[in-house]
Amino acid sequence: MTATALPGQLGTPPPPPRADRSGALRLTWVQPEDLVAHELRQAVEDGRDPATVAAVAAAWEAAGGTAAPPPGGASGSPAGPRPRSVAGRLLDELAALTGDVEDREPTDLAAVLAACPDWPASPGGRTTGPAPAVADEALRPGGPRRDRAHPAPGSAPGPGPYEDALHAARTGRPAPGPGSAADATRAPAPDHARPDDPATAPATAYEDALHAAWLGRAAGCLLGKPVEKLPLAGIRALAAATGNWPLRSWFTADGLPPELARAHPWNRRSAPTSLAENIDGMPEDDDLNYPLLNLLLLRRYGRGFRTRDVAALWLDELPAGRTFTAERIAYRNLLCGIEPPYTARYRNPFREWIGAAIRADVHGWTHPGNPGAAAAQAHRDAVLSHTGNGVYAAMFIAATIARAAGGVPVGGVPAGRGKPGGAAHHASGPAGSAVTVHQALATGLTVVPPDSRLARAVRLGIATARAEADFDTVVDRLHRELGHYHWVHSVPNAALLAAALTHADGDFSGSICRAVSGGWDTDSNGATAGSVAGLLAGHPDRLPDRWTAPLRNRLASSVTGFDGIGFDALARLTHQEALRP
Repeated sequence: MTATALPGQLGTPPPPPRADRSGALRLTWVQPEDLVAHELRQAVEDGRDPATVAAVAAAWEAAGGTAAPPPGGASGSPAGPRPRSVAGRLLDELAALTGDVEDREPTDLAAVLAACPDWPASPGGRTTGPAPAVADEALRPGGPRRDRAHPAPGSAPGPGPYEDALHAARTGRPAPGPGSAADATRAPAPDHARPDDPATAPATAYEDALHAAWLGRAAGCLLGKPVEKLPLAGIRALAAATGNWPLRSWFTADGLPPELARAHPWNRRSAPTSLAENIDGMPEDDDLNYPLLNLLLLRRYGRGFRTRDVAALWLDELPAGRTFTAERIAYRNLLCGIEPPYTARYRNPFREWIGAAIRADVHGWTHPGNPGAAAAQAHRDAVLSHTGNGVYAAMFIAATIARAAGGVPVGGVPAGRGKPGGAAHHASGPAGSAVTVHQALATGLTVVPPDSRLARAVRLGIATARAEADFDTVVDRLHRELGHYHWVHSVPNAALLAAALTHADGDFSGSICRAVSGGWDTDSNGATAGSVAGLLAGHPDRLPDRWTAPLRNRLASSVTGFDGIGFDALARLTHQEALRP
């Protein structure tokens, strides 16, 4: 997914807002008449009553609509009052239908836990990660009231939101006593430090691994930006014409035949800042903005944040014009007074797309070795804008990253400086993390209901990658099997991500190049593949210079306080949150 660089930042000024021939503004991804076709498609995927879905489609066609979703998020001209009214009514009719996948694809965390028999245990042997809670007496009437992230001094550890959900899943009853997730009341914690004032704690091996993960996320995203939205054949043709297939380096327009450039134009917003000949730092992208926001979320509210805290942070810090698809719908719903989790459901046909997945890395990075807690935290974030498979994708990525991070010491080990292998380097040695990518992906699957579409797609991606030596063959099969989904849907993209990481055996260059060369949401898949593979590498010096040098340790962002920040500073801030109780 893509964001446009702001004037004065890296890149070029954004294009003017989209308008029809009369000059009317066409706001993408929110107008009812632009959502019906997407919701019809989602209804078919959900297995909702075919006769009713067909009747809705016929009613929409009779009102002048079309079953083909608008390619750019908005139709060419605004609808009149009657078609827009009909569109709203039909969206509500479709939302009222139940599908045949709801039982095996729940969104509620307790139901997800109940559906996951192999949910990972915490490092301490419990079924959850550390989530400090207030003692009962601290919540009694008249007594001090504190939140889980900042417990009363001397209070004993108790159940947190994840434990509450686990208790409900296992017993069918709410967790007893005050302090449960249902009635916990919390006030926002202050920002412990703004991005421009990082603490100066000694660096550790894990901070180096986080540095590599941030760089990897940026490089993978940047690699995929110029070919986002292009069909698979176009990506292959552009790379092959410049001697870059199989993909092994940045895309370039140098030497590209003009007729091919016309047939498969680069992404118009991204190409000025993401081709080999014009990269100068990391331009703004929502695949980096959301990790920044979630870093700020943890610093402001702590690990005990609620979904409504995510909503408040978005309204405070996220420009509406930097949101897309499900996030833009959720943002609109918030402004209309709709509260979470209904923000994810009301007239939101994009609720299973990839948006929550691109927000998940920080939840994994800050729970090294604790994938269950990482997945539960990602769930609280994701349900603001997503349901079902859209939430599972975020949980899968968070748990995968947390498991990968478990192979790197988190604190107390001075980081090696210079090339890897020095005496100060961590015990896992030149290979980086002691955890393999295959172990990490297997753990990621344990937090996803095994009979869900996303779990089945990920298993398909992994199995196909193991069976085929040629990655193009892997991609061709995934496109045959999963090509009926929208190219931004979480299901096919999760399958491709898992296939790329598996086929590359966790190698950094191989992982990001395979993820991008497979098409669909190229920048998002490249970003997540780079995050995982960078973390596994364990140190920035283990990433090839051709990927990291053009980034110039500089990230552009419209998130307040982060524009121009370095990836080393982001690693330091993320490490602080990983160490925070």
